[in-house]
Amino acid sequence: MRKLSHEEISKNRSTLETLHSVNKLPVYAVLHNIRSSYNVGSILRTSDGAMVEKLYLCGFTPAPPKKEVLKTSLGAEESVAWEYAKDTKSVIRELKSKGIKICALELTDKSQPYYNLTKNDFPLCLVVGNEISGVTDDILELCDFSIEIPQYGIKQSLNVAVAYGISIFDLRRIYDTK
Repeated sequence: MRKLSHEEISKNRSTLETLHSVNKLPVYAVLHNIRSSYNVGSILRTSDGAMVEKLYLCGFTPAPPKKEVLKTSLGAEESVAWEYAKDTKSVIRELKSKGIKICALELTDKSQPYYNLTKNDFPLCLVVGNEISGVTDDILELCDFSIEIPQYGIKQSLNVAVAYGISIFDLRRIYDTK
């Protein structure tokens, strides 16, 4: 085994010019009131890796060109479709009107494990909430269902960017599985 060079890795990657031909994951992500610019940048970069359809940065979620977002996104703000919207509810209602299922990544009395989703759940909007308060009740009311990442230790949750990464790559796996 040998580590691939940057040139070898880049040879099989999309470019900004070829993004239009990439098979995107039919997932829209709504980031609601995320506090940390570094978490937002990390989520942008992870969204590029999974090639999601679009990100919505809502409420007081920081957005590019904020330097802390750019530090961790490493240019992903150029390859991932994103937009800032002050009103999270309007974004969710608009996506819902297009037949997109709305799913909160949140511990609720009815949440199911993230790995239980199927291809029938796409297209999907994944709503991710604040690092402290999570997805708020008023936003949860607009969601069709919720998923959770089971926790086996003492802590009850994961860092928001880590939780997003686990979820989004499993959604990619589910969608890509024939």
